[in-house]
Amino acid sequence: MTAEAVARTFAARFDALVETAAFVATFCRRHGVDSQDALRVTLVVEELFLNIVMHGYGGEGEGTVRLALVLEESDLMVVCEDRAPAYDPRPAFERVPADLDDPVEARGVGGLGQFLIAQLVSAAHYERAGDANRLTLRIGRSRRRP
Repeated sequence: MTAEAVARTFAARFDALVETAAFVATFCRRHGVDSQDALRVTLVVEELFLNIVMHGYGGEGEGTVRLALVLEESDLMVVCEDRAPAYDPRPAFERVPADLDDPVEARGVGGLGQFLIAQLVSAAHYERAGDANRLTLRIGRSRRRP
């Protein structure tokens, strides 16, 4: 059984990050999603959003990011759309950062976002629809104990 999708469009600005987290929190609260799953979805959405603003749009500008959330029995779906230049992030999901096992103080800044997303999602689908990137991510929900 699939719940109704909830969607919202955000300005591609760094200060909108707080709004994206609130959007996820409200959705999860209304649909009874447990805190562990809500935190995982929030992390995925924040990483996607920041990557689109920084790398897709090249920093803050006139762009937008549309996020849709759907709750299914065993999964949460995140659908992210933007009108930045075409970019399929799935190959980057496959890359393990070269300095992953280095001590934190020796690591470079950045490079973990897409790796983290890949660790949290069970499936990813990308398509270029007209002038839009559309990324659909499936996140398995935690098993509830009886």
